[in-house]
Amino acid sequence: MKASELRAKDAAGLQTELESLLKAHFNLRMQRATQQLSNTSQLGKVRRDIARIRTIMTENAGK
Repeated sequence: MKASELRAKDAAGLQTELESLLKAHFNLRMQRATQQLSNTSQLGKVRRDIARIRTIMTENAGK
């Protein structure tokens, strides 16, 4: 997900997106632990998206 797309969302939209990514991250970690995850690069992508959302939320809080 691009940062420009995230900046267009309001606080509630960012929060729901963050919650869904955190659930996805948990599921990917469980799949990795049980040796069911074939594409391990998904973990990094989800982590970066979570960080992107948190950064934008912090930027918006300062305004």
